[in-house]
Amino acid sequence: MSTSRIQAENYWKANLRLLLKLLTVWFVVSFGAGILFVDALNQFSFFGFKLGFWFAQQGAIYTFVVLIFVYVYKMNTLDRQFGVDEE
Repeated sequence: MSTSRIQAENYWKANLRLLLKLLTVWFVVSFGAGILFVDALNQFSFFGFKLGFWFAQQGAIYTFVVLIFVYVYKMNTLDRQFGVDEE
């Protein structure tokens, strides 16, 4: 196998690991906090709303937007590490 092919495979594996980590966070926040643990979280209040309700309605969306920025930052770092950045 050529060095560039190994490098490309390592880059793809690192990309998938990052993606799986971020999707896991989003799943835990959206499905876990918004559906599975809603009764436990509803015991707490956040800006006057029950916390479980807030996660189901707003928290998952905010988390998704933050994860987009985290993904962009981490991918730029990964691109530089593997020498495939655009700069």
